[in-house]
Amino acid sequence: MMLEKLLELTLEGMGYELVDVEHLSRGKLLRVFVDKQEGITIDDCVTISNHLNRLLTAENIDYGRLEVSSPGLDRPLRKEGDFFRFIGETIRLKLRVPIQGQRNFVGILREVNDGILKLEVEGKLFDLDMRNIGKARLVPKL
Repeated sequence: MMLEKLLELTLEGMGYELVDVEHLSRGKLLRVFVDKQEGITIDDCVTISNHLNRLLTAENIDYGRLEVSSPGLDRPLRKEGDFFRFIGETIRLKLRVPIQGQRNFVGILREVNDGILKLEVEGKLFDLDMRNIGKARLVPKL
């Protein structure tokens, strides 16, 4: 089973959401970003880390160090469900292929429907194909 799918299923069973996985330094550092509706605490990270250490050992997955973290205030948005969850929030995104000569957008996420994201930028509504989104993140509220 692919590592990301294994982590996703395991974390879901524990009541968490897998946000992202980074396998760095020739596979020696495994960084796992997790979230839940009410946010992640240090105790959550410890619980997840202990569980994943046992799981990865049992599955014979080679890694040197495991880091478990919240995705931060500028959480990445990757799955369609992420976009649904954050409707009404300000997001920053970068398109793979520019539209109207523009690749970078910052605006309020208004709607997600059938793979089309509606983003309000300075009062103007853009329909963006989610397949064209390279990166997307929440803009932190400070």
